Amino acid sequence: MNALISVSDKTGIAELARALHDLGIRLISTGGTAKLIADQGLPVTEVAEVTGFPEMLDGRVKTLHPKIHGGLLARRDLPEHMAAVHRHAISTIDILVVNLYPFEQTVAKPGCTLEDAIENIDIGGPAMVRSGAKNWKDVAVLTDASQYQGVLDELKTSGQVSQQTKFKLAVAAFNRISNYDAAISDYLSALQEDGSRSMFPAQANGRFVKIQDLRYGENPHQQAAFYRDLHPAPGSLAVAQQLQGKELSYNNIADADAAWECVKSFATPACVIVKHANPCGVAVGKDPLEAYSKAFQTDPTSAFGGIIAFNRPLDGAGAQAVAKQFVEVLMAPDFAPEALQVFAGKANVRLLKIALPPGGERPWDKGQNLVDVKRVGSGMLMQTADNRELTLSELKVVTKKQPTQEELQDLLFAWKVAKYVKSNAIVFCKDGMTMGVGAGQMSRLDSARIASIKAQHAKLSLAGTAVASDAFFPFRDGLDVVVDAGATCVIQPGGSMRDQEVIDAANERGVAMVFSGVRHFRH
Repeated sequence: MNALISVSDKTGIAELARALHDLGIRLISTGGTAKLIADQGLPVTEVAEVTGFPEMLDGRVKTLHPKIHGGLLARRDLPEHMAAVHRHAISTIDILVVNLYPFEQTVAKPGCTLEDAIENIDIGGPAMVRSGAKNWKDVAVLTDASQYQGVLDELKTSGQVSQQTKFKLAVAAFNRISNYDAAISDYLSALQEDGSRSMFPAQANGRFVKIQDLRYGENPHQQAAFYRDLHPAPGSLAVAQQLQGKELSYNNIADADAAWECVKSFATPACVIVKHANPCGVAVGKDPLEAYSKAFQTDPTSAFGGIIAFNRPLDGAGAQAVAKQFVEVLMAPDFAPEALQVFAGKANVRLLKIALPPGGERPWDKGQNLVDVKRVGSGMLMQTADNRELTLSELKVVTKKQPTQEELQDLLFAWKVAKYVKSNAIVFCKDGMTMGVGAGQMSRLDSARIASIKAQHAKLSLAGTAVASDAFFPFRDGLDVVVDAGATCVIQPGGSMRDQEVIDAANERGVAMVFSGVRHFRH
């Protein structure tokens, strides 16, 4: 048997080469990889010796040769193939170990130039991988160090690599080439004439890995699966660890994402309860228990069967409180042993641990410029994520009445929550908790009325509350509804042709109003 090894990342190669040699497999290699193998005291045949041609053009040409690709592509079951390779003195290659030039890592570096990127586009590697993977029945193609041990175990046990394993390796190989080519396309398609890179390349190449098939989609007659980014961000839902509970459904995952995105935006301990993609209760507190207790008060009816997220590890006291209600999914960065014990007897409750990165650094504190996508008929919408944070200094008071410091804090809290509520959004808040939420209505006036009705049903007084509207009030009627309900201050983007009418109404009603200058539609 012959093994050709040509890698950029040499992790585990010395051990692999020794194990293959001990199994009586001849080693063929290139450049730096051949030197590494030789330095281990192992016999290795240089590719140049096989082809009869030296490496040339700064290493750009070394494996692009009939004696390499003939050895990879020759089908052992076809006599005419075997006669051809025998006639031309071509040795068959049974194991191919290749990983590619680090293009993705290179272009991710600040200051990467086009020249740097081009020099890190691998040509020979992908060509060999495609040849070997196409001939998968005869060639085992290894493209990642995680595959080495499994192949060695099979070779040691049976002297060969099984057909099942070879096919899986071939699929992984083609996936790797696909992702590699997509990365090159993304980079080059995004380059502008001035050398900068656009957020939106001329061709968008989605690269996702399936995590699991789902029982069904939004409804039982729909099929569904859950995918994650090829390189998911730390602290994202796609890397969550399910500690217990039933299999996640399509709707569970969609609602869990809404809850997690909202709760992780708070710097202090917070709890978010979501039902049908909308927050029905949000609060901050000194600990998870207080945050949950306040969030639950907003809408106990909707909280039944909801999705609950914490941005701090859940302790036993918080778990005891949550366990008193029916919850579908419970998320936190971690769970104390006491919390796990509380839910051990509730086997159907899905517990998701979304671990923080090492050192406790939260990726969302870095202001990552993520991209949101939405499918439309035969197309896709792409936008930068709505991660705009508002500070006190940006608020513009437009009324005679000035908000108090306490009201300003409530306004900022309400504004943060409104960003995660479906448009049209109206959110009443006070003392770091939601008091009434109106979501997803065609009329902002109806959202305001619903928020007020929700508060009444929860037996919460809206007197002295702060209200956030995700977009401007087009008329004064919406403002009148929230003030009638008890609001004393309002935050809205402003920008309507009738802004002055709404400002005059606020002055007439004796409430404070601030403009954010930012809109938060969520469709």
